[in-house]
Amino acid sequence: MTGGVTDEERLARAALTRVVEPGDEQSGRWLRQHGAVEVMARLTAPVFPGETLPGAGERRIEGHRRRAVEARPERDLETVAAIGGRFLCPGDPQWPSQLDDLGDARPIGLWLRGAPDLRTWALRSVSVVGARACTPYGAHVAATLGSGLAERGWVVVSGAAYGVDGAAHRGALAAGGATVAVLACGVDVAYPRSHAELIGRIAEQGLLIGELPPGSHPTRSRFVLRNRVIAALTRGTVVVEAEYRSGSLVTARAAQRLGRCTMGVPGPVTSGLSAGVHELLRGEAVLVTDADEVVELVGDIGELAPERRGPVLPRDLLGPAEAHVLEALPAKGALDGRDVARRAGITTDEALGRLYELHSLGFVERQGDRWQLVPGPIHPSNSRRGGA
Repeated sequence: MTGGVTDEERLARAALTRVVEPGDEQSGRWLRQHGAVEVMARLTAPVFPGETLPGAGERRIEGHRRRAVEARPERDLETVAAIGGRFLCPGDPQWPSQLDDLGDARPIGLWLRGAPDLRTWALRSVSVVGARACTPYGAHVAATLGSGLAERGWVVVSGAAYGVDGAAHRGALAAGGATVAVLACGVDVAYPRSHAELIGRIAEQGLLIGELPPGSHPTRSRFVLRNRVIAALTRGTVVVEAEYRSGSLVTARAAQRLGRCTMGVPGPVTSGLSAGVHELLRGEAVLVTDADEVVELVGDIGELAPERRGPVLPRDLLGPAEAHVLEALPAKGALDGRDVARRAGITTDEALGRLYELHSLGFVERQGDRWQLVPGPIHPSNSRRGGA
């Protein structure tokens, strides 16, 4: 027994990961009503009491029974332990309770590879997802987000796929930070194959997690279903690039349904790879451009992104009265004090007082009784008027 989970319960749940597919809500209801040990007992009974596990057809039940009889959970637990892994169940101290928000679609359990405490890591985690066939822009943004979040003490979660996922993981690893890969296969299977080295580095420096037992291979539906785990596990999801039909949008919409923060990085309006992100941004997603803005949304009170503004020009430092008089002077030519006062709508004495102040600051020059702007293309007022 580990924590609040008995060995019998752990074996039953490990076996059930070979019996039912991830996210099967009908099986989730059986677990909630009867518990894992009882469900396995009924599925492996010589005579199946079908009426006690309602909601599934005879053919489906028969498939469950066949797989339940063939399951060897002890062997699976030994296999994962041999590669430095373990099997985590609801009720274990390291179980991330936010996964319970999935209700009956909650994972039966999680197969892990890596040493860190998943519950602790998940409390301060952000998922970064996006297109597999991403552009160089998307890869750069994902890697920058990964490294920036890692440097700020956040765990980067993604799916270890090509494109944005891989770039986000690599960014976090390059910064010496923490990263978690949620797999649609067994934690002992390197998929995609060309990411074997990356997946190995994540196992050493971070965590590999998945719902499927050792040796399991991914399918299209398993990729889609694992996205709900990515969404539920983290405090927010950032989509970097995604087409209208994209698994990344599935993750983002799952995050929205779960009340997690959903963010998107904008791209060129001419790029189909950014079309799905832009559609999210037209809805409830929040636009972000870097790690500081992500942390401001998902972090604690006071974790604010730095204020963004253009360069401060000399004219920006003027008081309202001086700026008003400066505006009254023409871009070319000179005016006497009375004309400046009339254009500014103030008295002549007030205008002259402001003009002398502007003269001391180097904004205007005096030619007898007339005043003009200091010439030069870089003068703040000249350049402003020229761009108007």
